[in-house]
Amino acid sequence: MKHIYTLFLFLFCCFTALSQTTPNPTETIVNENNTDSTSTSSHHIAARKTAPLRIDGRLDEEIWQTSEVASGFTQNFPTDTLIAQSQTEVRVAYDENYFYVAAICKGNPKQNYIVSSMRRDYDWGENDNFTVNLDPFGDGLNGVYFTVSPVGAQLEGLIFEGDRDASNWDNKWYSAVSDLPDGSWTCEIAIPFKTLRYPKDKSKWKINFARNDAYRNEVSVWVPVPIQFSTVSLAFTGELLFDESLKKAGSNISVIPYLAGSATKDNIDNTPYKTSGNIGGDAKIAVTPSLNLDLTVNPDFSQVEVDQQVTNLSRFEIFFPERRQFFLENSDLFANFGFSRMRPFFSRRVGIAKDTITNQIVQNPILYGARLSGKVNKDWRVGLLNIQTGQDKEKGIISNNYTVAAFQRQIFSRSNIAGIFINRQEMGGENSHKPYTRMAGLDYNLQSSDSKWRGKIFYHHAFLPNHTKGTFAHAAFLAYNTRKFYAAWNHEIVGKNYNINDIGFVLRRGLYRFEDWAGYNIYPKKGKFQRHNFHVYFNTYFDMDWKMTDRNMSFEYNANLFNTSEMGAGVFSDYTYLFFSFDPTNSGGKEFEEGEEFNNTGAYIYYSSDSRKRFNYYGSAAYRSYFRGTRFNIDGTFRYRFQPYGQISVSFDHNTIDLPEGYNDASFWIISPRLDVSFTRSLFLTTFMQYNTQADNVNLNARFQWRFKPVSDFFLVYSENYLPETFGSKNRAVVAKISYWFNL
Repeated sequence: MKHIYTLFLFLFCCFTALSQTTPNPTETIVNENNTDSTSTSSHHIAARKTAPLRIDGRLDEEIWQTSEVASGFTQNFPTDTLIAQSQTEVRVAYDENYFYVAAICKGNPKQNYIVSSMRRDYDWGENDNFTVNLDPFGDGLNGVYFTVSPVGAQLEGLIFEGDRDASNWDNKWYSAVSDLPDGSWTCEIAIPFKTLRYPKDKSKWKINFARNDAYRNEVSVWVPVPIQFSTVSLAFTGELLFDESLKKAGSNISVIPYLAGSATKDNIDNTPYKTSGNIGGDAKIAVTPSLNLDLTVNPDFSQVEVDQQVTNLSRFEIFFPERRQFFLENSDLFANFGFSRMRPFFSRRVGIAKDTITNQIVQNPILYGARLSGKVNKDWRVGLLNIQTGQDKEKGIISNNYTVAAFQRQIFSRSNIAGIFINRQEMGGENSHKPYTRMAGLDYNLQSSDSKWRGKIFYHHAFLPNHTKGTFAHAAFLAYNTRKFYAAWNHEIVGKNYNINDIGFVLRRGLYRFEDWAGYNIYPKKGKFQRHNFHVYFNTYFDMDWKMTDRNMSFEYNANLFNTSEMGAGVFSDYTYLFFSFDPTNSGGKEFEEGEEFNNTGAYIYYSSDSRKRFNYYGSAAYRSYFRGTRFNIDGTFRYRFQPYGQISVSFDHNTIDLPEGYNDASFWIISPRLDVSFTRSLFLTTFMQYNTQADNVNLNARFQWRFKPVSDFFLVYSENYLPETFGSKNRAVVAKISYWFNL
């Protein structure tokens, strides 16, 4: 253990040195020779106070005729060295209650716009749109973005860790679009100050604007962003200057009650329909303009879209992301500690339990919850979460209380030190083998001011009732990313008793892991190819006695074309040592014994067609040796876009596994047709079917949504499961739910 503490301290010192030796991002540009140079940024835009505006997209108010204009957009993609072909002009203003943005999007005739639908929360890269990125605290790490498409569809999201985004955030704001005679389009946006988290008595924020011209395959920005970074990167922003210091937005309390009813039927046991009703709601209270208290009572998640099924050929648990709205706002403050393979807090653990009668994992209702999260000032971010779940004595389900406390302290330009404490405590359980799980940890997150260097180092320790040794996890990651070259190094150490999967997600325990990758990009000056990429990857696992248990090596080539097509191919070599017996088909067949070793090699190829075409597709194929047998995989998606109303798609995944005699062979299919229709900007229908031969199930999920007011919805959800052989119904359910957002 002393060696781990020493290593943690040494790496922390190294990361600290990197944080202090990087240049200011506002001085970094890319010159015509594609080499890094520095220059003083002069991007700023003034916001003048105005009378309240009518949001109609016409931009005919006087304030828009006299406001300062942000223009001269440059490309971020397909290159970052040219002026944008599709230029954009942006103006900003504000009043007591709203921050306003107006944009004129030029250079693309109306008939060439690409929009997948009028639905909210569309795919940013597949739709023409205009975006405003806001960093009210100017910390270069946390912000929000608001996006509008030419048909008025909205998309909003949170920006965290400087350049990562979460589009599942949902809040109240307003926008409208209009067409100009020359084929340009305009948009007008009004964002309530109550929706934003900002420091009071300040007059300067950070801001950037972005435009996606999907038909031209061009992404442009106001403040230049190098091609290797996303346009949401807060390392590259200009200054938003208000002509007065901003005050607190006044009382900011919202209540969102809901009413739900359902009917379910089990057709296997041929039981009659069961009906039930539910009532509950959420509340949002702005403690300060930058600190928010969220409350929930008897939350209902019946409208949440079902998970996309996958063929499970892994020896370990499969990770599925959180989709429940209560857990999403400021989720990075709680969920991004550790790495993806060892998260100390995984909110999907909350609200599930094991039915001791059927031995199945079932939903356990959440009774109530509270979350306090946000900024104390520019440097400090805090979060406190408490959730109480119910109990069912007949099924042996015990009530649990979950408490999570977290903080972030920004240091240097864009790095931070973060701490977390988690406690799961059984309430009223008797003779439990694990009455509590507790975990405390520290993370140091490195981001250089120009985003070229990125890293993380952490140490987490679990406090468990039955173990005192080997209950820790430590890892360090460091990456370097430039326009042409990138490389990364990672190591992980997980104690054999770091068993926190009742509060977190830990894929494997008792290991040392070393992971490295590097790549090189070539940007041709002529021809159809926008980029050639060569990528090499190494990954090795050892147990705690330094015996190698897994090794992965691969080399791949990837190419992007100017017409949005992508293609690539790769070769790989894997080594596996089984430390427990395993059936590679996960079909209940004969298992290979613990201690057996396997060397597997293979290759793959993929192609994605021009996404601008209404009919487009993706496909990949892989062939490999597989546990002394072979495995062939082919998967793909076919899509047809009937814009602006939606698209229909069919995805498939097929695996053929041939193993030595005595072991199960397998042929698995997942076929998933999907229909997305937006009748208007407030009326949507999603129908999704999943045919899964491995799970011996066909699932149909249809979700109708009517957004009758901002962030107020009516949902009607139909779900049914069938036997794949006969399509006989196993069970079905119908759920109706209505929610309304009240501002008090």
